[in-house]
Amino acid sequence: MEVVVPCCAGLDVHQASVVACVNSTGRGGRSHKEVRTFGTMRDDLGALRDWLKAAGVTLVAMESTGVYWKPVYEALEDHCQTIVVNAQHIRNVPGRKTDVKDCEWISDLLRHGLLRPGFVPPPDIRDLRELNRYRRKLVQAQAGERNRLIKVLETAGIKLAGVASDVFGVSGRAMLRALIEGEDTPEAMAALARGKLRVKRKELARALDVPLKPHQRFMLRTQLLRIEQAEADLQRIDTMLAERVGRYDHYVRLLMSIPGVDWITAVTIIAEIGVDMSAFASPAHLASWAGICPGNNESAGKKRSGKSRKGNVYMKTALVTAAITGSRRRGTYLAEKYRRLATRRGKPRAAVAIAHKILVSVWHMLTDGVFYHDLGAGYLDRLDRERTSKHLVRRLEGMGFEVQLQQKAA
Repeated sequence: MEVVVPCCAGLDVHQASVVACVNSTGRGGRSHKEVRTFGTMRDDLGALRDWLKAAGVTLVAMESTGVYWKPVYEALEDHCQTIVVNAQHIRNVPGRKTDVKDCEWISDLLRHGLLRPGFVPPPDIRDLRELNRYRRKLVQAQAGERNRLIKVLETAGIKLAGVASDVFGVSGRAMLRALIEGEDTPEAMAALARGKLRVKRKELARALDVPLKPHQRFMLRTQLLRIEQAEADLQRIDTMLAERVGRYDHYVRLLMSIPGVDWITAVTIIAEIGVDMSAFASPAHLASWAGICPGNNESAGKKRSGKSRKGNVYMKTALVTAAITGSRRRGTYLAEKYRRLATRRGKPRAAVAIAHKILVSVWHMLTDGVFYHDLGAGYLDRLDRERTSKHLVRRLEGMGFEVQLQQKAA
Protein backbone atom coordinates (compact mmCIF):
# COMPACT_ATOMS: atom_id res chain seq x y z
CA MET A 1 0.00 0.00 0.00
CA GLU A 2 1.04 3.58 -0.58
CA VAL A 3 2.82 5.33 2.28
CA VAL A 4 0.95 8.51 3.22
CA VAL A 5 2.85 9.60 6.35
CA PRO A 6 6.65 9.02 6.11
CA CYS A 7 7.27 9.36 9.86
CA CYS A 8 4.49 8.77 12.35
CA ALA A 9 3.90 7.22 15.76
CA GLY A 10 1.27 4.98 17.34
CA LEU A 11 0.63 5.06 21.08
CA ASP A 12 -0.95 2.37 23.25
CA VAL A 13 -2.10 4.30 26.32
CA HIS A 14 -2.72 2.78 29.75
CA GLN A 15 -3.22 4.20 33.23
CA ALA A 16 0.44 3.89 34.26
CA SER A 17 2.28 3.46 30.96
CA VAL A 18 2.39 4.55 27.33
CA VAL A 19 3.93 2.22 24.74
CA ALA A 20 5.05 4.22 21.70
CA CYS A 21 6.12 3.00 18.28
CA VAL A 22 7.84 5.40 15.86
CA ASN A 23 7.30 4.16 12.31
CA SER A 24 9.62 5.83 9.77
CA THR A 25 10.31 5.14 6.12
CA GLY A 26 13.87 4.05 5.39
CA ARG A 27 15.76 3.13 2.24
CA GLY A 28 13.70 1.55 -0.48
CA GLY A 29 10.50 2.61 1.22
CA ARG A 30 10.90 0.03 3.96
CA SER A 31 9.36 0.58 7.37
CA HIS A 32 11.68 1.06 10.33
CA LYS A 33 10.10 0.75 13.79
CA GLU A 34 11.39 1.74 17.20
CA VAL A 35 9.37 0.98 20.34
CA ARG A 36 9.80 2.54 23.77
CA THR A 37 7.75 2.53 26.96
CA PHE A 38 7.12 5.65 29.05
CA GLY A 39 5.29 6.39 32.29
CA THR A 40 2.31 8.72 32.54
CA MET A 41 3.65 11.27 35.01
CA ARG A 42 4.23 14.80 33.76
CA ASP A 43 7.98 14.40 33.32
CA ASP A 44 7.46 11.04 31.59
CA LEU A 45 5.11 12.63 29.07
CA GLY A 46 7.67 15.38 28.54
CA ALA A 47 10.29 12.74 27.72
CA LEU A 48 7.85 11.09 25.29
CA ARG A 49 7.24 14.42 23.59
CA ASP A 50 10.97 15.14 23.26
CA TRP A 51 11.64 11.67 21.85
CA LEU A 52 8.92 12.03 19.22
CA LYS A 53 10.18 15.47 18.20
CA ALA A 54 13.77 14.22 17.94
CA ALA A 55 12.62 11.32 15.73
CA GLY A 56 10.93 13.76 13.33
CA VAL A 57 7.40 12.47 13.94
CA THR A 58 4.76 14.60 12.20
CA LEU A 59 1.59 12.68 13.13
CA VAL A 60 0.67 10.76 16.29
CA ALA A 61 -2.35 8.49 16.81
CA MET A 62 -3.76 6.90 19.95
CA GLU A 63 -6.90 5.04 21.00
CA SER A 64 -9.60 6.77 23.03
CA THR A 65 -8.97 4.63 26.11
CA GLY A 66 -11.23 5.88 28.92
CA VAL A 67 -9.83 9.19 30.16
CA TYR A 68 -6.19 8.04 30.12
CA TRP A 69 -5.57 9.51 26.66
CA LYS A 70 -6.41 13.07 27.73
CA PRO A 71 -3.15 13.97 29.57
CA VAL A 72 -1.14 12.43 26.73
CA TYR A 73 -3.10 14.38 24.13
CA GLU A 74 -2.65 17.66 26.02
CA ALA A 75 1.10 17.06 26.30
CA LEU A 76 1.47 16.51 22.54
CA GLU A 77 -1.20 18.64 20.83
CA ASP A 78 0.86 21.86 20.73
CA HIS A 79 3.99 20.16 19.35
CA CYS A 80 2.78 17.79 16.63
CA GLN A 81 -0.46 16.82 14.95
CA THR A 82 -2.22 14.38 17.27
CA ILE A 83 -5.37 12.39 16.57
CA VAL A 84 -7.58 10.18 18.72
CA VAL A 85 -9.28 7.23 17.03
CA ASN A 86 -12.14 4.94 17.99
CA ALA A 87 -10.75 1.69 19.41
CA GLN A 88 -13.46 -0.32 17.61
CA HIS A 89 -12.17 0.90 14.24
CA ILE A 90 -8.61 -0.39 14.63
CA ARG A 91 -8.94 -3.90 16.01
CA ASN A 92 -5.91 -6.02 15.27
CA VAL A 93 -5.85 -9.50 13.77
CA PRO A 94 -6.98 -12.05 16.41
CA GLY A 95 -4.15 -13.72 18.30
CA ARG A 96 -1.85 -10.66 18.21
CA LYS A 97 -2.59 -8.88 21.46
CA THR A 98 0.29 -7.27 23.30
CA ASP A 99 1.03 -3.63 24.07
CA VAL A 100 3.91 -3.61 21.58
CA LYS A 101 1.81 -5.24 18.85
CA ASP A 102 -1.00 -2.72 19.51
CA CYS A 103 1.18 0.38 19.10
CA GLU A 104 2.87 -1.12 16.01
CA TRP A 105 -0.51 -1.87 14.46
CA ILE A 106 -1.70 1.70 15.09
CA SER A 107 1.48 3.08 13.52
CA ASP A 108 1.08 0.82 10.46
CA LEU A 109 -2.50 1.96 9.89
CA LEU A 110 -1.52 5.60 10.41
CA ARG A 111 1.45 5.30 8.03
CA HIS A 112 -0.86 4.23 5.21
CA GLY A 113 -3.61 6.76 5.97
CA LEU A 114 -6.14 4.20 7.16
CA LEU A 115 -7.15 5.92 10.41
CA ARG A 116 -10.08 8.29 10.71
CA PRO A 117 -9.50 10.91 13.43
CA GLY A 118 -12.13 11.38 16.10
CA PHE A 119 -13.51 14.75 17.12
CA VAL A 120 -11.57 16.45 19.91
CA PRO A 121 -12.73 20.01 20.70
CA PRO A 122 -10.29 22.85 21.52
CA PRO A 123 -9.04 23.24 25.12
CA ASP A 124 -11.58 25.87 26.26
CA ILE A 125 -14.47 23.75 24.98
CA ARG A 126 -13.01 20.69 26.71
CA ASP A 127 -12.95 22.58 30.01
CA LEU A 128 -16.55 23.66 29.50
CA ARG A 129 -17.50 20.07 28.62
CA GLU A 130 -15.90 18.71 31.80
CA LEU A 131 -17.82 21.18 33.98
CA ASN A 132 -21.12 20.57 32.21
CA ARG A 133 -20.82 16.78 32.41
CA TYR A 134 -20.14 17.01 36.13
CA ARG A 135 -23.26 19.15 36.45
CA ARG A 136 -25.27 16.38 34.80
CA LYS A 137 -23.91 13.87 37.31
CA LEU A 138 -24.95 16.15 40.19
CA VAL A 139 -28.45 16.51 38.76
CA GLN A 140 -28.73 12.73 38.53
CA ALA A 141 -27.48 12.33 42.12
CA GLN A 142 -29.97 14.93 43.33
CA ALA A 143 -32.84 13.23 41.50
CA GLY A 144 -31.85 9.86 42.97
CA GLU A 145 -31.75 11.31 46.49
CA ARG A 146 -35.20 12.87 46.02
CA ASN A 147 -36.61 9.53 44.91
CA ARG A 148 -35.08 7.81 47.93
CA LEU A 149 -36.59 10.39 50.28
CA ILE A 150 -40.06 9.89 48.81
CA LYS A 151 -39.54 6.13 49.10
CA VAL A 152 -38.85 6.50 52.84
CA LEU A 153 -42.05 8.54 53.22
CA GLU A 154 -44.10 5.95 51.36
CA THR A 155 -42.55 3.11 53.36
CA ALA A 156 -43.56 4.88 56.57
CA GLY A 157 -47.11 5.39 55.24
CA ILE A 158 -46.85 9.18 54.84
CA LYS A 159 -48.73 10.07 51.65
CA LEU A 160 -47.38 13.59 51.26
CA ALA A 161 -46.43 12.96 47.61
CA GLY A 162 -50.02 11.95 46.85
CA VAL A 163 -51.45 15.26 48.11
CA ALA A 164 -48.74 17.83 47.31
CA SER A 165 -47.69 17.99 43.66
CA ASP A 166 -44.20 19.18 44.65
CA VAL A 167 -42.81 17.61 47.81
CA PHE A 168 -39.67 19.75 47.52
CA GLY A 169 -41.40 23.11 47.11
CA VAL A 170 -41.57 25.76 49.85
CA SER A 171 -44.55 24.13 51.57
CA GLY A 172 -43.27 20.58 51.11
CA ARG A 173 -39.86 21.35 52.60
CA ALA A 174 -41.39 23.10 55.60
CA MET A 175 -43.49 20.01 56.30
CA LEU A 176 -40.51 17.71 55.78
CA ARG A 177 -38.47 19.64 58.35
CA ALA A 178 -41.39 19.49 60.78
CA LEU A 179 -41.63 15.74 60.21
CA ILE A 180 -37.91 15.34 60.88
CA GLU A 181 -38.11 17.31 64.15
CA GLY A 182 -41.27 15.39 65.21
CA GLU A 183 -42.55 18.08 67.56
CA ASP A 184 -45.64 19.36 65.71
CA THR A 185 -49.08 17.79 65.35
CA PRO A 186 -50.35 16.77 61.90
CA GLU A 187 -52.66 19.80 61.89
CA ALA A 188 -49.78 22.15 62.75
CA MET A 189 -47.66 20.64 59.97
CA ALA A 190 -50.53 20.96 57.49
CA ALA A 191 -50.86 24.64 58.45
CA LEU A 192 -47.39 25.21 56.98
CA ALA A 193 -48.90 24.92 53.49
CA ARG A 194 -48.66 28.01 51.31
CA GLY A 195 -50.52 29.27 48.26
CA LYS A 196 -52.99 26.96 46.52
CA LEU A 197 -51.94 24.07 48.74
CA ARG A 198 -53.75 25.65 51.70
CA VAL A 199 -57.10 24.36 50.43
CA LYS A 200 -55.77 20.81 51.01
CA ARG A 201 -54.92 21.26 54.68
CA LYS A 202 -57.35 18.58 55.84
CA GLU A 203 -55.96 16.04 53.36
CA LEU A 204 -52.42 17.03 54.34
CA ALA A 205 -53.18 16.47 58.02
CA ARG A 206 -54.46 12.98 57.22
CA ALA A 207 -51.42 12.22 55.05
CA LEU A 208 -49.01 13.38 57.79
CA ASP A 209 -50.74 11.60 60.66
CA VAL A 210 -48.25 8.73 60.81
CA PRO A 211 -45.53 8.27 63.49
CA LEU A 212 -41.97 8.01 62.20
CA LYS A 213 -39.39 5.60 63.58
CA PRO A 214 -36.05 7.02 64.77
CA HIS A 215 -34.09 5.52 61.89
CA GLN A 216 -36.58 6.94 59.40
CA ARG A 217 -36.12 10.45 60.85
CA PHE A 218 -32.37 9.99 60.57
CA MET A 219 -32.67 8.91 56.91
CA LEU A 220 -34.97 11.82 56.05
CA ARG A 221 -32.63 14.32 57.71
CA THR A 222 -29.60 12.92 55.87
CA GLN A 223 -31.35 12.82 52.53
CA LEU A 224 -32.71 16.36 52.82
CA LEU A 225 -29.23 17.63 53.69
CA ARG A 226 -27.76 15.85 50.66
CA ILE A 227 -30.45 17.35 48.41
CA GLU A 228 -29.79 20.86 49.69
CA GLN A 229 -26.04 20.38 49.34
CA ALA A 230 -26.48 19.23 45.74
CA GLU A 231 -28.61 22.29 45.02
CA ALA A 232 -25.93 24.58 46.45
CA ASP A 233 -23.27 22.81 44.37
CA LEU A 234 -25.40 23.17 41.25
CA GLN A 235 -25.73 26.91 41.83
CA ARG A 236 -21.95 27.26 42.08
CA ILE A 237 -21.42 25.18 38.94
CA ASP A 238 -24.03 27.24 37.05
CA THR A 239 -22.19 30.41 38.06
CA MET A 240 -18.89 29.05 36.77
CA LEU A 241 -20.56 27.77 33.59
CA ALA A 242 -22.01 31.23 32.98
CA GLU A 243 -18.52 32.73 33.31
CA ARG A 244 -16.96 30.14 31.00
CA VAL A 245 -19.66 30.37 28.35
CA GLY A 246 -19.71 34.19 28.38
CA ARG A 247 -17.49 34.41 25.30
CA TYR A 248 -20.02 32.26 23.43
CA ASP A 249 -23.04 34.30 24.52
CA HIS A 250 -24.00 35.07 20.92
CA TYR A 251 -24.12 31.36 20.05
CA VAL A 252 -26.13 30.61 23.19
CA ARG A 253 -28.74 33.15 22.11
CA LEU A 254 -28.79 31.64 18.64
CA LEU A 255 -29.46 28.16 19.98
CA MET A 256 -32.08 29.34 22.48
CA SER A 257 -34.19 30.61 19.56
CA ILE A 258 -34.99 26.95 18.79
CA PRO A 259 -38.26 25.83 20.45
CA GLY A 260 -37.46 23.61 23.44
CA VAL A 261 -33.81 24.68 23.81
CA ASP A 262 -33.19 26.43 27.14
CA TRP A 263 -29.95 27.87 28.53
CA ILE A 264 -28.52 24.64 29.92
CA THR A 265 -29.35 22.74 26.70
CA ALA A 266 -27.60 25.42 24.65
CA VAL A 267 -24.55 25.21 26.94
CA THR A 268 -24.57 21.41 26.60
CA ILE A 269 -24.60 21.64 22.80
CA ILE A 270 -21.68 24.08 22.77
CA ALA A 271 -19.77 22.03 25.35
CA GLU A 272 -20.10 18.84 23.29
CA ILE A 273 -19.55 20.05 19.70
CA GLY A 274 -18.14 23.57 20.07
CA VAL A 275 -19.08 26.40 17.70
CA ASP A 276 -16.83 25.56 14.73
CA MET A 277 -18.80 23.24 12.47
CA SER A 278 -15.88 22.71 10.09
CA ALA A 279 -15.08 19.62 12.19
CA PHE A 280 -18.23 18.01 10.73
CA ALA A 281 -18.48 17.87 6.96
CA SER A 282 -22.27 18.01 6.89
CA PRO A 283 -25.33 17.84 9.17
CA ALA A 284 -25.48 14.11 8.42
CA HIS A 285 -21.95 13.60 9.78
CA LEU A 286 -22.86 15.49 12.95
CA ALA A 287 -26.06 13.47 13.41
CA SER A 288 -24.17 10.21 12.93
CA TRP A 289 -21.51 11.27 15.47
CA ALA A 290 -24.18 12.19 18.03
CA GLY A 291 -26.18 9.00 17.43
CA ILE A 292 -29.29 10.96 16.38
CA CYS A 293 -30.03 9.19 13.12
CA PRO A 294 -31.42 5.83 11.96
CA GLY A 295 -29.03 2.92 11.80
CA ASN A 296 -27.99 1.48 8.42
CA ASN A 297 -27.96 -2.32 8.50
CA GLU A 298 -28.69 -4.04 5.18
CA SER A 299 -27.34 -7.29 3.73
CA ALA A 300 -28.42 -9.44 0.78
CA GLY A 301 -31.28 -7.06 0.07
CA LYS A 302 -32.72 -7.43 3.57
CA LYS A 303 -32.97 -4.47 5.90
CA ARG A 304 -32.50 -5.27 9.55
CA SER A 305 -32.95 -3.17 12.67
CA GLY A 306 -32.72 0.55 11.93
CA LYS A 307 -32.51 1.71 15.54
CA SER A 308 -30.27 4.67 16.21
CA ARG A 309 -26.61 3.91 16.77
CA LYS A 310 -24.59 4.61 19.89
CA GLY A 311 -23.32 8.15 20.08
CA ASN A 312 -22.63 10.99 22.47
CA VAL A 313 -25.00 10.24 25.35
CA TYR A 314 -24.79 13.79 26.75
CA MET A 315 -25.70 15.34 23.41
CA LYS A 316 -28.37 12.76 22.70
CA THR A 317 -30.09 13.22 26.06
CA ALA A 318 -30.10 17.02 25.75
CA LEU A 319 -31.51 16.95 22.21
CA VAL A 320 -34.27 14.44 22.97
CA THR A 321 -35.27 16.47 26.05
CA ALA A 322 -35.37 19.61 23.90
CA ALA A 323 -37.45 17.76 21.29
CA ILE A 324 -40.05 16.68 23.86
CA THR A 325 -40.20 20.21 25.31
CA GLY A 326 -40.42 21.82 21.88
CA SER A 327 -43.20 19.46 20.80
CA ARG A 328 -45.44 21.05 23.44
CA ARG A 329 -45.28 24.50 21.84
CA ARG A 330 -48.41 24.79 19.78
CA GLY A 331 -48.26 26.38 16.37
CA THR A 332 -44.65 25.42 15.59
CA TYR A 333 -43.26 23.20 12.86
CA LEU A 334 -41.55 20.90 15.37
CA ALA A 335 -44.75 20.40 17.36
CA GLU A 336 -46.78 19.57 14.25
CA LYS A 337 -44.10 17.20 12.92
CA TYR A 338 -43.87 15.47 16.30
CA ARG A 339 -47.65 15.01 16.43
CA ARG A 340 -47.75 13.41 13.00
CA LEU A 341 -44.80 11.13 13.65
CA ALA A 342 -46.05 10.10 17.10
CA THR A 343 -49.35 9.00 15.54
CA ARG A 344 -47.62 6.70 13.04
CA ARG A 345 -44.39 5.66 14.75
CA GLY A 346 -44.88 6.21 18.47
CA LYS A 347 -43.64 8.91 20.83
CA PRO A 348 -40.06 7.64 21.45
CA ARG A 349 -39.22 7.46 17.74
CA ALA A 350 -40.93 10.79 17.13
CA ALA A 351 -38.80 12.41 19.85
CA VAL A 352 -35.57 11.08 18.27
CA ALA A 353 -36.69 12.29 14.84
CA ILE A 354 -37.38 15.79 16.17
CA ALA A 355 -34.02 15.72 17.98
CA HIS A 356 -32.42 15.00 14.59
CA LYS A 357 -34.16 17.99 13.04
CA ILE A 358 -32.99 20.22 15.91
CA LEU A 359 -29.40 19.02 15.44
CA VAL A 360 -29.55 19.71 11.69
CA SER A 361 -30.80 23.21 12.48
CA VAL A 362 -27.96 23.64 15.00
CA TRP A 363 -25.36 22.79 12.34
CA HIS A 364 -26.74 25.35 9.89
CA MET A 365 -27.23 28.03 12.57
CA LEU A 366 -23.68 27.71 13.91
CA THR A 367 -22.25 27.54 10.38
CA ASP A 368 -24.13 30.59 9.05
CA GLY A 369 -24.54 32.50 12.33
CA VAL A 370 -28.30 32.94 11.91
CA PHE A 371 -31.22 32.64 14.31
CA TYR A 372 -33.78 29.86 14.06
CA HIS A 373 -36.59 30.47 11.58
CA ASP A 374 -39.73 28.50 12.35
CA LEU A 375 -41.56 27.18 9.30
CA GLY A 376 -44.91 27.20 11.09
CA ALA A 377 -47.46 24.50 11.80
CA GLY A 378 -48.96 24.80 8.31
CA TYR A 379 -45.70 24.14 6.47
CA LEU A 380 -46.31 20.42 6.14
CA ASP A 381 -49.74 21.05 4.64
CA ARG A 382 -48.32 23.53 2.16
CA LEU A 383 -45.54 21.09 1.32
CA ASP A 384 -47.97 18.60 -0.14
CA ARG A 385 -51.36 20.22 -0.74
CA GLU A 386 -52.63 17.46 -3.00
CA ARG A 387 -51.89 14.71 -0.50
CA THR A 388 -53.51 16.68 2.30
CA SER A 389 -56.58 17.58 0.25
CA LYS A 390 -57.14 13.94 -0.79
CA HIS A 391 -56.80 12.81 2.82
CA LEU A 392 -59.35 15.37 4.03
CA VAL A 393 -61.76 14.49 1.22
CA ARG A 394 -61.60 10.80 2.17
CA ARG A 395 -62.30 11.64 5.79
CA LEU A 396 -65.32 13.80 4.90
CA GLU A 397 -66.69 11.17 2.51
CA GLY A 398 -66.28 8.57 5.24
CA MET A 399 -68.47 10.75 7.45
CA GLY A 400 -71.24 10.76 4.81
CA PHE A 401 -70.53 14.05 3.02
CA GLU A 402 -70.27 14.62 -0.72
CA VAL A 403 -67.23 16.79 -1.42
CA GLN A 404 -66.45 18.86 -4.50
CA LEU A 405 -63.21 20.86 -4.51
CA GLN A 406 -62.88 24.18 -6.28
CA GLN A 407 -59.78 26.40 -6.45
CA LYS A 408 -60.24 29.66 -4.57
CA ALA A 409 -59.98 32.78 -6.68
CA ALA A 410 -56.84 34.86 -6.21
